[in-house]
Amino acid sequence: MVQNHEIEKRSRGRPQVRCDDDTKSVIIEAANRQFHDNGYAAASIAAIAQEAGVSTKTLYRLFPTKADLFAEMITERTGRFLTALDPGTLAAADLRQGLERMLMAYGMLTLSLDTITVTRLVISESDRFPEIANSFYEKAIVRTNRLMEDWLRKQIDRGLIALDDPHAACGMLRGMMIMEPQRAAMLRQEAPPKIDAIAARAKMCADLFLKGCAL
Repeated sequence: MVQNHEIEKRSRGRPQVRCDDDTKSVIIEAANRQFHDNGYAAASIAAIAQEAGVSTKTLYRLFPTKADLFAEMITERTGRFLTALDPGTLAAADLRQGLERMLMAYGMLTLSLDTITVTRLVISESDRFPEIANSFYEKAIVRTNRLMEDWLRKQIDRGLIALDDPHAACGMLRGMMIMEPQRAAMLRQEAPPKIDAIAARAKMCADLFLKGCAL
């Protein structure tokens, strides 16, 4: 009994300290909720820190400004898309499989309620806070476009497709995949599409695209 009591007493010591990466993840999730609920301008660092269970000093050490925190939130979300498209897996897939897989991942990222909400926020507040528009463009749009364009260029090098301007073609492909459903969701005319609808759209877009450029 004495031994058990001593073990119990020791277990009531100070909790294990989180590493910075884990703390960042908790803060980003709290910031995501605050930005979604209150918008960028109204979201306070103090409220984010409180929700994350950290001090404002810790938050500022990891994210010196609210703009830094927003940018990291976008980077983390886009990172999920990049992770889903492992280069080795894409390289092993045939042309149609690789294209459908890429479009599916892109649709899951851009047509999610989370991304729709963040996009509305950026559009509504970018006049006052151009830094959030810059972050969204560079860390979401440019990053995803670069990966997709690189994949198209690899297919050109393999002799599987022919494109005069891969950069422009990539923009057209991305627009075909998401523009209409994203616009309807942005304007609250329709709910964001579910996974089955995204998969069907990815297949249709792949068919149309390959009919235009496959050799």
